[in-house]
Amino acid sequence: MALLTVPILAAAVLFALSISSPIFTTDAKSSLVLSSVVAGLIGGFFEELGWTGFAIPRMRLRYGVLATGLVVGVLWGTWHLLQILWVGGTYSGGLPLFLFLTLYFFSAVAQLAAYRVLMVGVYDRTESLLVAMLMHTGLIVGTIFIFTPQALAGVPLLIFNLVWAAALWVIVGALAVVTHGHLSRHQPLRRRLA
Repeated sequence: MALLTVPILAAAVLFALSISSPIFTTDAKSSLVLSSVVAGLIGGFFEELGWTGFAIPRMRLRYGVLATGLVVGVLWGTWHLLQILWVGGTYSGGLPLFLFLTLYFFSAVAQLAAYRVLMVGVYDRTESLLVAMLMHTGLIVGTIFIFTPQALAGVPLLIFNLVWAAALWVIVGALAVVTHGHLSRHQPLRRRLA
């Protein structure tokens, strides 16, 4: 789950969307893969030192996997607001910039919150910062550089992002059903003391 969720799910989302329109096809190149792996390792390493190495263990003392994942996921999405503003003009695709940026930001937060819930669940079970770093790397490599078609902009990009977010939330929901609502291995400390 930690390493294959993004590639399998992103490929499935792109395949489903490509049936309706050829704009959703992607052509990954080896140089793009190499540069995305390097960027993914750097981003995953440094961001996860803060998120999983510091914030999540402290939050897990008080809150469950879902609450911790949602809070950190929204903060993680907000953390990327500057990046969203930087690329917004390039990818707005003729939509009014304010509308595009607003929808793009909310779709990014929806994606990152869902994925962070998965990451917190995996961290809760493994207690491995390295696995969290690899999951983050996989997200960067899979969704941003390899599987997201480079020609997507405007409405098609927003559609991809929203379908991708929905697919991640389906995975979170399926895990909740399979685990009977117990996404974590440990109960938060405040529940154990009550």
